[in-house]
Amino acid sequence: MMSKLPFDDEHAPLYSMSQVASMLNVQQAYLRRLDQHDVVTPSRSEGGQRRYSRRDIMTVQHVTRMADEGMTLIAIRRILELEHEVARLREQLAAAYARLEQREHDS
Repeated sequence: MMSKLPFDDEHAPLYSMSQVASMLNVQQAYLRRLDQHDVVTPSRSEGGQRRYSRRDIMTVQHVTRMADEGMTLIAIRRILELEHEVARLREQLAAAYARLEQREHDS
């Protein structure tokens, strides 16, 4: 079996700020602002450079769409927190349903 490569992992911090800025056609200062406001927090290289994963890049795209609709970074950060909470609750609900189904199957 082949080992997983870093680019197979959507959370692997593979992209520099300049690559992401170029990819998404945004300013590097915008990416720094997202980091400063804890909206999108990329990993850091050993040298302290911001490194973005594919997941981070998708989040920046999502944030940019909301900002283009006139939302503030504070509002966007709260929306992201709520989206994460909903996802976590959905996972818990799915696990609870699976346990219920298993109990019904076992009895």
